[in-house]
Amino acid sequence: MMMLDTARAECRRLVMSALISRTVAERQVSEEVRGRVKWFDINKGFGFIIPDDDGSDVLLHVSTCQAFGCESVPEGATILFTPEQRSKGVRVDRIISVDESTATLTPATSGCVNATDVKALSGLEIVVVKWFNQVRGFGFVTRGEGTEDIFLHMELVRKAGLLAPKPGDSLLVRYGKGDKGLIATEARLLQALSPQKSN
Repeated sequence: MMMLDTARAECRRLVMSALISRTVAERQVSEEVRGRVKWFDINKGFGFIIPDDDGSDVLLHVSTCQAFGCESVPEGATILFTPEQRSKGVRVDRIISVDESTATLTPATSGCVNATDVKALSGLEIVVVKWFNQVRGFGFVTRGEGTEDIFLHMELVRKAGLLAPKPGDSLLVRYGKGDKGLIATEARLLQALSPQKSN
């Protein structure tokens, strides 16, 4: 009986050791890899990258895009990333850069906009939300009739601690000039700068 218990204990130890080794291997991140976006579906929450070395397609999850500051990447865009080997295949562990100049299908306003790269040209101005789509990760605000719409990215909304803006909501934003139009560089609740009422 003691020999049987010892054998079972040794078996459990070997199994646990194998599981730990596999977990470490799965999470091991290799060197940087460059590739192009094969396709990405924001509704499905994932897409695939074709590595330049003609390796197998690499899974790109929306959560990885969000960590980089994007909600999606356009088809054909060049992407530099670090891969991660998992039990079901290779996936993108971290995005380093995205070059949309190679994109074959570039949306009118891409979901991959880094507002920190845009210099603010305005002070804080009151704007009204025209529309905002949480799934797509962006929307537009307006300063009023006859003015150019301002692109608002989900990342700014998160940083400001705002709930998903709804059409008609008033916000305070700073904005700058991007390649495709005006882009919000900072967003705040309108109440954030409201004067305090005296008692």
